[in-house]
Amino acid sequence: MPSVVVIDAVRTPVGRRNGGLRGVHSADLLASVLAEVVRRSGIAPDKIDQVIGGCVSQVGMQGFNIARTATLVAGLPESVGATTVDAQCGSSQQSFALAYGLVASGVVDVAIACGVENMSSVPMGSSMGTGVGKGIPKSYFGMYQFTTQFQGAELIARRWALTRDELDQFGLRSQQRAAAAWRDDRFAGQILPVEAPDLGDDGRPTGVTHLVSRDEGLRQTDRGALAGLSPVIGPHDRVIGPEPGLHTAGTSSQIADGAAAVLIASEEAATRLGLTPRARVLDNCLVGSDPVLMLTGPIDATNRLLARTKLTPGDFGVVEINEAFASVVLAWQREFAFDDDIVNPNGGAIALGHPLGATGAILITKALNELEHAGAEYALVTMCCGGGLGTGTVLAAM
Repeated sequence: MPSVVVIDAVRTPVGRRNGGLRGVHSADLLASVLAEVVRRSGIAPDKIDQVIGGCVSQVGMQGFNIARTATLVAGLPESVGATTVDAQCGSSQQSFALAYGLVASGVVDVAIACGVENMSSVPMGSSMGTGVGKGIPKSYFGMYQFTTQFQGAELIARRWALTRDELDQFGLRSQQRAAAAWRDDRFAGQILPVEAPDLGDDGRPTGVTHLVSRDEGLRQTDRGALAGLSPVIGPHDRVIGPEPGLHTAGTSSQIADGAAAVLIASEEAATRLGLTPRARVLDNCLVGSDPVLMLTGPIDATNRLLARTKLTPGDFGVVEINEAFASVVLAWQREFAFDDDIVNPNGGAIALGHPLGATGAILITKALNELEHAGAEYALVTMCCGGGLGTGTVLAAM
């Protein structure tokens, strides 16, 4: 199969809930990074074959195949095909995997994988709708216990015997590493500032705009403050039992807004088109995992990738694993001997936020830049997904 390379990647800042990006239409947010990744790479727009975009809540302004709408808004040629993908939290990482498959199989030469979510304007769960039937049929309940992601995170904490103190320490670590990354300019070159409208009390644009150039979710905190937060799940929950949950707002990912795009090509096409690759795509996977625990997919995905690539944890210099909840990462770390210093070295979704459909592409963008910054050879990106799925990508330095 053709060797597949990453040419460039860019992300918006991650906006906090009802923050600076709230008033930006999701298609415009996605279009901004599509246009920018094309501009940065120097590729002629008519050489792009397809755009594959991830988005979870495909309703309202995120409906109508938002990847196609954003492709047109970005000014790409009408001939560029586009598809929108829903693999829950892993949507844009699965978009990357599908784009990789198209290039590796020779169906296309150049593709863009991307993702977007404006959770402030299109709240999580919006696509479930009303009056159109329920997403889970009665037949499901005869096979599996239905759990929420919050309940799954608590079940994981109990399965791996994690304590509230361990979760709080991880939440603090995420905030400290993100703050250090911004202080040390570790995100330089990967972020596209976004001009966003100011909104009045009625939610309408005021005619004034502001520039969003930094991730907005970072918080000043300490162990004492985290220890004082109330659990997300109280006692006597039907799934986790009589004891209250262990996770709080300080150890859970933040609702957020954002977008990201990654341009990939076959190595032959990159040479022919005069593009400069930044990394090679070694492997990808999407695997199913226990739908009751729901969030253990990164363990299954990592096992799959290590087996197929014959790499070991010691071969990697960068890991980006989505911090959906602190227990997800800590349970994964209990299963593998990855050096803690390379796991989310610049903070994760607890500090920066988790704009569902965009996070996979954001993590790939972060991993690509950290791979170069650290002078490492391999990077792993993995995520848990609603419904019991795990995504995984291995990048190799050029």
